[in-house]
Amino acid sequence: MMRKKVPDWLNSSLWSVPKSPPSSVATEDNSPFYSPISQPRPPSPPVVVQDPPPEQIIEDSRSEDQHDAPPSDFDISHQAQLLTELSRKVMDMRELRRIACQGVPDSAGIRSTLWKLLLGYLPPDRGLWSSELAKKRSQYKQFKEEILMNPSEITRRMYNSTSGDAEDAAKRDRALLSRSEIPHDEHPLSLGKTSVWNQFFQDTEIIDQIDRDVKRTHPDFHFFSGDSKFAKSNQEALKNILIIFAKLNPGVKYVQGMNEILAPLYYVLKNDPDEENAAFAEADAFFCFVELLSGFRDNFVQQLDNSVVGIRSTITKLSQLLRKHDEELWRHLEMTSKVNPQFYAFRWITLLLTQEFNFADSLHIWDTLLGDPEGPQETLLRVCCAMLVLIRKRLLAGDFTSNLKLLQNYPSTNISHLLYVANKFRVQSV
Repeated sequence: MMRKKVPDWLNSSLWSVPKSPPSSVATEDNSPFYSPISQPRPPSPPVVVQDPPPEQIIEDSRSEDQHDAPPSDFDISHQAQLLTELSRKVMDMRELRRIACQGVPDSAGIRSTLWKLLLGYLPPDRGLWSSELAKKRSQYKQFKEEILMNPSEITRRMYNSTSGDAEDAAKRDRALLSRSEIPHDEHPLSLGKTSVWNQFFQDTEIIDQIDRDVKRTHPDFHFFSGDSKFAKSNQEALKNILIIFAKLNPGVKYVQGMNEILAPLYYVLKNDPDEENAAFAEADAFFCFVELLSGFRDNFVQQLDNSVVGIRSTITKLSQLLRKHDEELWRHLEMTSKVNPQFYAFRWITLLLTQEFNFADSLHIWDTLLGDPEGPQETLLRVCCAMLVLIRKRLLAGDFTSNLKLLQNYPSTNISHLLYVANKFRVQSV
């Protein structure tokens, strides 16, 4: 059999530098997925994503210690394009997606606004932003009041709502019910399915898991970890979002690792230079998280693992993509060294590559995932395939043990070049 020749453009040496530690993910059961903002959106017209100029690829291969260098001409021009598009009364989403796929500058709060637009949280019409934000933020406040409320408070409010005005004034002041006044189904020892206390105790295990995972989120990043008041408030926001999501989606609930997907969203929105937007980052991040996860929901539903839409099917698609673009590498990994792609791709896909690269590089990758008109799922698979091809020489020289170790601890690479290769796969598939 004739083996496909690897294109010359894949044999670039423009890669080097950092990543973050690995993590693991589990999945749960199935039910309708709650999305308070998801509406079917018409497909976007095809977008031609421009490859970054060679000088930009080289620029991005610098180490983290050099990130304070002045912005390049490409960065300045790129930022100007985005600011121009974002200043329009009605956004051209096709043009915004084209520009976003090339990466988003960290300055001027561009990424925060752009991600809200790309995820459908903000409408393209700027005139609707104020009313939409007010409505969603009010809705989230109501979620917090209803879902995060202690059962004692729920029981007290239920009692107060059925009590008369004059006779119950004193009882409302003390805010405690006597044993005879508590309905049977609302007693803390009730096992009734409708009992708020029974549901509260069932949720405790999930809440404890969320609490543990949130405390482990980016432990070396002061924004999320440490004893400072700021870090604690950010942890509390992540916890609130994940608990509310789990309660509104009882079939999906909380799956370990969702905290890693939420973290970049919340970080970007919390760092919006607009003080009002930063103050409402928790509410905005919740709706953006729901919208993002709606596209990857099936990866977190255990009953769908072996279905055509489950995580194993998605991993199979990655394997097929690799075979199409580099059959020699595919054959060596899966036939010769017997490296099952589930051993490494499960984490890559379910956590959207947040654990394979440093935080800043993850944000750059997400710009492309969220901006791609084909949707983040297909783009994610192309990026994963590019990750394999970029280290093909080491993989072809390795056995099962060395290759598995390499893939579970992906080496530092140049992100612009990685996305360049992934985009080449898109062009070749057209």
